[in-house]
Amino acid sequence: MQGIFGNPLAEPGVIGVSAGAGVGACAVIVFGWAFLGPMTIPAAAFATALVTTVIVYGLARRDGRTEVVTLVLMGIAVNAVASALIAYLVFLGDTAAREQIVFWQLGSLNGSRWVQVRVVAPLMIVGLIAAWTLAGRLDLLALGERAARHLGVHVERLRLTAIVLTTLMVAAGVAFAGIIAFVGLVVPHLIRMAIGPSHRTLLPGSAVGGALVLTAADLVARTAVDYADLPIGMLTALVGGPFFFWLLMRARSRAGGWA
Repeated sequence: MQGIFGNPLAEPGVIGVSAGAGVGACAVIVFGWAFLGPMTIPAAAFATALVTTVIVYGLARRDGRTEVVTLVLMGIAVNAVASALIAYLVFLGDTAAREQIVFWQLGSLNGSRWVQVRVVAPLMIVGLIAAWTLAGRLDLLALGERAARHLGVHVERLRLTAIVLTTLMVAAGVAFAGIIAFVGLVVPHLIRMAIGPSHRTLLPGSAVGGALVLTAADLVARTAVDYADLPIGMLTALVGGPFFFWLLMRARSRAGGWA
């Protein structure tokens, strides 16, 4: 997402994946649907995440093209609508449903099973391999859209492919683990500072780094408080929030002040 948007502050939430997944999961929790048994919440979250991304991309597309600024603005608007729907569902739910929604939105690996891994793994493997094949074109896109087009990159097709791959992988993860904030923002920056900006190493490095960060956060969540399993999203937000602030201050200092 940072490569596609040309913005170091971009992450999958920009295109509405997480908020869309939240709408589906909250609806299942509040209305008590169980048409797929224990897989109902993940299935609904995955489906609404895909639908939300399609809406964002469809609204941003005009005359066969999508502008980055328009895509971001549409993402913000759709995220706001999704957040309003989640708030309305929380209002409708009883106390137990509200507690479950809050815990789901904070993200956790508590209760994860191998059957869930078998569902998610094929999407992750195919998605990561396909994303790695885009590495060379993402490097060219870093030169700017006009330069990339002159070098033979079909920018619109590249952007659409990257968004589809990101949506499939993130939606699959969020569907089972809930919303775990800031991993997609913080980890790529740490990896970029460690090994450089080339996407051929940055993409697999970010995948491994994200897994390590999530594992470490899960370990802390399970051991920090006796007889309690803290939400992982809370821990990653506590670390990611200050890091995000540091990025903003760094960008401000380089630009010589706010625009």
